[in-house]
Amino acid sequence: MSEQGTSHLLPVFARVDLAFERGEGAWLTATNGQRYLDFTSGVAVNALGHAHPHLIEAIGEQVQKLTHVSNLYRIPEAERLADRLCEASFADFVFFANSGAEAMEGAIKVARKYQAASGKPEKFRIVTFEGAFHGRTLATLAAGGQKKYLDGFGPPVDGFDQVQSLDLDLVRKAIGPATGAILIEPIMGEGGVRVVAPEFLKGLRQLCDQHGLLLMFDEVQTGMGRSGELFAYQRTGVTPDIMALAKALGGGFPMGAVLATAEAAKGMTAGTHGSTFGGNPLAMAAGNAVLDVMLADGFFDHVKRMSLILKQKLAGIKDRFPGVIAEIRGEGLLIGMRAVVPSGELVDALRAQNLLVVAAGDNVVRLLPPLIVTETEIADAVQRIERACERLAKTHPQAAAQGAAG
Repeated sequence: MSEQGTSHLLPVFARVDLAFERGEGAWLTATNGQRYLDFTSGVAVNALGHAHPHLIEAIGEQVQKLTHVSNLYRIPEAERLADRLCEASFADFVFFANSGAEAMEGAIKVARKYQAASGKPEKFRIVTFEGAFHGRTLATLAAGGQKKYLDGFGPPVDGFDQVQSLDLDLVRKAIGPATGAILIEPIMGEGGVRVVAPEFLKGLRQLCDQHGLLLMFDEVQTGMGRSGELFAYQRTGVTPDIMALAKALGGGFPMGAVLATAEAAKGMTAGTHGSTFGGNPLAMAAGNAVLDVMLADGFFDHVKRMSLILKQKLAGIKDRFPGVIAEIRGEGLLIGMRAVVPSGELVDALRAQNLLVVAAGDNVVRLLPPLIVTETEIADAVQRIERACERLAKTHPQAAAQGAAG
């Protein structure tokens, strides 16, 4: 059925005419029988790949017992997952939601409520950064500040002051009497896989401490192992006060979370926030299963090793095809190829090689393989990327000429 023709799905996605019926590990099988190497992972969601046996077992067992009871009652599975996330991070408290946007909305509320509980309700504004992406709700769209997403939805939600570049002097100028927090992604995924320098993050931490602000990290995409550590902040030497998670947290089951220190969360008392589905037993079974796998010995060593191999091989391709790929960037298994040709053409060329990738800002193509990807699968993907670059070099004379000159 053609979505554009007869589908009743709201046409807000420019979907590719491709559907899948099953997956295993890093591979997807389409309804036409073709196999694809999945380096999109549901946009950084399927961190354990498809049909991971431990995740399937945990969800299967839980669905036969209990799926939903509401937060009117204690949910032991949620308490266990919250304990484990706090033990593995800076946080003292966790709030479970259903998506990244909900997690970010919750984080924004925690930050505002902290200032109100501190006797400074006027300090509700949050400094954000150009190129960021924090979600699709009205508040998170305003936090991201991208005009293409805001157009047509009325006045943007007030309370966000966007800085145009990662410049501490500009941040200082943006801080005013009404500023209550600073929000940033440690690696800007949607914004082009831009890795924020630890020195800049340290500067933000100092500014927050100096001005009584909270430092908020959006780790919806970078969290849960994608950077090579459980959380990307652990690579930087900088600890936030509030952090939002989602995507890989449930390994494919929808869920999000807000993590916060006891001090940052002091205003969040009974009735100040809530969720009907957040923290339900089925989602918690998925989250605990993901943590079981990720916290096992050697898991992050594997991610780091695969990252190094992938980046080294991609650097070689960039050198051979400088008219197609200009730069390799990223951390862990969140890798960006900044393209010279239009990034959409590179995505299409890779899909023609049965390799699934996803575009990002700054004309970048993201590689987001599952964290359990093997060295053999990386070698396979690299061959497909090389073939795609060869074809693009032939169809773009300028690219071919640059390659020859190189």
